[in-house]
Amino acid sequence: MPTLNRSTSAQWPELSFARGRETWSTLHLWTQVVGKIRLTQTPWVNHSWHVPLYVTARGLTTSPIPYGGRALEIDFDLLAHRLVLRSDDGAERAVQLVAQPVATFYGAVMEQLAALAMPVRIHTTPNEIADAVPFERDLAARRYEPEQATALWRALLQIDRVLKEFRARFIGKCSPVHFFWGSFDLAVTRFSGREAPPHPGGVPHFPDWVAREAYSHEVSSAGFWPGGGAIEHPAFYSYAYPAPLGFAVARVAPPAASYAAALGEFILPYDAVSAAASPDEALLAFLQSTYEAAADLGAWPRAALERELVPPKA
Repeated sequence: MPTLNRSTSAQWPELSFARGRETWSTLHLWTQVVGKIRLTQTPWVNHSWHVPLYVTARGLTTSPIPYGGRALEIDFDLLAHRLVLRSDDGAERAVQLVAQPVATFYGAVMEQLAALAMPVRIHTTPNEIADAVPFERDLAARRYEPEQATALWRALLQIDRVLKEFRARFIGKCSPVHFFWGSFDLAVTRFSGREAPPHPGGVPHFPDWVAREAYSHEVSSAGFWPGGGAIEHPAFYSYAYPAPLGFAVARVAPPAASYAAALGEFILPYDAVSAAASPDEALLAFLQSTYEAAADLGAWPRAALERELVPPKA
């Protein structure tokens, strides 16, 4: 395997859940507004791969969204702190990312879409959030600290790069590295190729049939989210569906990783990676060891699904 350039701990930003959680919660709801626009306008792809956002050199993007014979793209610029809406005829509109209620942000986005002659109607109840309030009725004050938004994006930029290296080692069916706005996490998912038992569903404001379609086949999935609920710190996660016998007690790396029974996932604190002598290697060790636990215990045909990275020919 070729030696790739590795990051240093100085290139991974500090993430403080206590300082960032309110800003990240605001961004979570704003990304749902934008993500639902993509969802509404895009043909369905299995496992909901038509809905996520993608990490860019300045933030997050929808990538081009079809609008009849036209195209729309919406970007979160987390350096200039603007939401930028662009159409394929060169028109551009923007919404400033500042502390404001979700209803205000939602109204501004819809107004700018109308200004581009691209009005879109979406289902306005947030997904995967208990006690969700429809966007147009969410008048609560919201916090937005630019430095916390930028720090989260800079972390995503590093994580996106490592997840893509991990993805490149797999030649079976594998998702892109993408950002799901429902759960507010950056993820990559590998598939064994075999069908899975029906998912039980039960996710708040998330139709059971969507969950069953998403988990129609056996997976080993890993990613990152900035924390919330039972995990009040930014963390990496890895899980298998269905989890094979013995998965919860499998030995994984690095030592800071542990199994969270309440979540059914292995968890690795972000700080354990960002402070490591080689953050990339620490994260890759977690990704590889948790995948191997799922694949070996689940009897995946690994020889047919994996490859060594090879350097490109000049």
